[in-house]
Amino acid sequence: MNALSMIFSTFFGAGFFPVAPGTAASFITMLIYKLGFYKLSWPFQALIIVFLVIAGAAASTRYGRLLNRKDPGRIVIDETCGQLIALFLVTPRWKELLLAFILFRIFDILKPYPIKKLEALPHGWGIMADDVGAGLAAAVSLRLILLFL
Repeated sequence: MNALSMIFSTFFGAGFFPVAPGTAASFITMLIYKLGFYKLSWPFQALIIVFLVIAGAAASTRYGRLLNRKDPGRIVIDETCGQLIALFLVTPRWKELLLAFILFRIFDILKPYPIKKLEALPHGWGIMADDVGAGLAAAVSLRLILLFL
């Protein structure tokens, strides 16, 4: 069970990327979206995202406890979920994809209020919730920007 938690919470090893593993996981997620995730129906996309958030919270709790750390950098399933939220129903053109990627990374790194407060949730929920918030903020910002482009 510990191995499964490690594999899932590191997004199949992306969390072991030596430099900026969260950014690497976000970029991989964007590529997965571009390569076909966007073709899934919106209810199925939403269902997958909800599943990933719930399973990510459980796996992150277990793996974080195993490492004896609150939010280890190698846990990147939260970035995967946040990036998918930022990309939800986005047209898979590079301009939109890259803008969603950049906006998500900005919100995830800066963690403006109230996103930062979400980290205080217990265990894996705190790991996941701030990235869900960053993904939602990026999604709303992206839609507003696209209205004016």
